[in-house]
Amino acid sequence: MMELAKITSKGQITLPIAIRRALSLNDGGKVAFIEKDGQYILVNPAKLAFEDVRSAFEGEAERLELKDMDDVTALIKSVRSERDK
Repeated sequence: MMELAKITSKGQITLPIAIRRALSLNDGGKVAFIEKDGQYILVNPAKLAFEDVRSAFEGEAERLELKDMDDVTALIKSVRSERDK
């Protein structure tokens, strides 16, 4: 998909609706520009942050032997109990 946007004299652009929808952007939302191989990629920074967190925790469930939601709930209770001591 290719969309065009016009740049105003103040350097502003209006993102086409298809792009806003694809990136789940709403009024007042923010965008980030990432440079990669001389090209700039427009991303939703909230989604980018979520992906970073997800990547950071990849494999942790297996390492902690969390097999289902009951295991996760038990871990949370254990951590809270330790914290509250």
